[in-house]
Amino acid sequence: MSRELTTRAAPLRMRPRVLVPADPRLPRGAPVDTEAVVVGGGVAGISAAVVLAERGVAVTLLEAAPTLGGRLGAWPHTLPDGTEQVVEHGFHAFFRHYYTWRSVLRRIDPQLGFLRPVGGYPVISREWPPEDLTGLPGAPPLNLLALFARSPSLGLGDLLRSDQALAAQLLAYDRARTAAAFDAVPAGEFLAALGMSDRAQAMLFEAFARSFFADPGALSAAELIAMFHYYFLGNREGIGFDAPDTDHLTCIWAPLRAYLEKHDAQVRTGTAARSITPVDGHRWRVEPSEGPPLETRHLVLAADPGALRDLVAASPAAAAVAPRLAAQAAALSIAPPFAVARLWLDRDVAPQRATFNAVSREPTLDSVTVYSRLERPSAEWAARTGGSVVELHSYACDAPDVDTATARMRAELAALWPETAAAGVVHLQQRMEATAPTFPPGSAGTRPGVTSDARGVRLAGDFVATPLLTGLMERAAVTGVLAANDVLAEVGAGPEEIRGVPQRGLLAGLLPARASHR
Repeated sequence: MSRELTTRAAPLRMRPRVLVPADPRLPRGAPVDTEAVVVGGGVAGISAAVVLAERGVAVTLLEAAPTLGGRLGAWPHTLPDGTEQVVEHGFHAFFRHYYTWRSVLRRIDPQLGFLRPVGGYPVISREWPPEDLTGLPGAPPLNLLALFARSPSLGLGDLLRSDQALAAQLLAYDRARTAAAFDAVPAGEFLAALGMSDRAQAMLFEAFARSFFADPGALSAAELIAMFHYYFLGNREGIGFDAPDTDHLTCIWAPLRAYLEKHDAQVRTGTAARSITPVDGHRWRVEPSEGPPLETRHLVLAADPGALRDLVAASPAAAAVAPRLAAQAAALSIAPPFAVARLWLDRDVAPQRATFNAVSREPTLDSVTVYSRLERPSAEWAARTGGSVVELHSYACDAPDVDTATARMRAELAALWPETAAAGVVHLQQRMEATAPTFPPGSAGTRPGVTSDARGVRLAGDFVATPLLTGLMERAAVTGVLAANDVLAEVGAGPEEIRGVPQRGLLAGLLPARASHR
């Protein structure tokens, strides 16, 4: 095992680690006539396709939606006044330790000039004043000490009342030990057992847990500890993030499509994969929804977890030769639906409102983004009309339909930001779908990895298990590159380098083993 995968985080060792090194002894380019089919045009599929196409692989990419991007996708939308806008599935933070995803994006903009800092990251609540989590030191334990020193939600009393041995587990992330001790424990139980005040739980921990598309009661505590390390305790950038200054279609997906096509990749949007079938010569036949079947030796499945489950279920011949993949795909957990409502309002919100706001303890609303302070097209519409563009997001929504979800989120927003109560809605664009993965208690070891018992098939996506600690968009990008690397290894080409954060916590291996938090 690489030393970079076993060393701990430390105040003086917070640099990015080379987790998968390049190998200059091997050729960079793939042999002539190497080809691959990539199913899915989100972050994972695009990351795989970019690496393969650059190495000379003839890539065919199939994406079921009319546009690329998956949950980061964007599509044109016309307002009632005839204004053309591009809308997305919801706000996404481009964290600064997303080294792999940012590396992919540098192919289209080496300076990442379309990203800009969002500023503060307040957690807002009806009950307590906002809690801003940005600007903390990037190294443990300095970031925790600074959090206790400046947070209005945490104080010396919280530290003294807490289960300090349990809280220390947040600093002791280790993949195997953390999973053994805490995978079966719901994150909500873990947080309650910490013994922090209700305010600290609500404003700091619960809001963080819900950002992974799950209620804390339905999320594994091991996954929460892993993500706490990944986003807060295990990287030198802390939780600072950027966001595009224009729509995702303009700055990401159209340029990435052009980049792939420049490298002779075929990008087929509006084309789903209906089934996959093993054929002679360790090859696979892919039945697309449009056009003739495709045959390939190298198949990357980068669909969302529900689509992968359906694809494998519709492929009995594949299940027969790869029973482990079939069982893992059938068992994939999908998060409750997320709901997004973008409101074009007839007036601005109060000037003190932050661009992005996490929301705590509302029944439906989990975040608010003022798009007219985030991206140019929305800002131009607001400047022309005197209005504002506001997006409401519910990460694990229990509303029965999207209209109910939007109505609930609007009411909750009015309670938080009273100036929006009387605002007129010039236009509304809303969406509700269940395509995100979730990591419930007891799910460690059940998810498929990048490779499986289906020879020639690789998987990629933010639900795919990997030996490298990552999260959200970065997990999707990393699995895409790992899938590409596996193809390159088979044909004798060198791997693409992957960098990441320290993979173990400051106290990893230094605390007594725990069977559970009880």
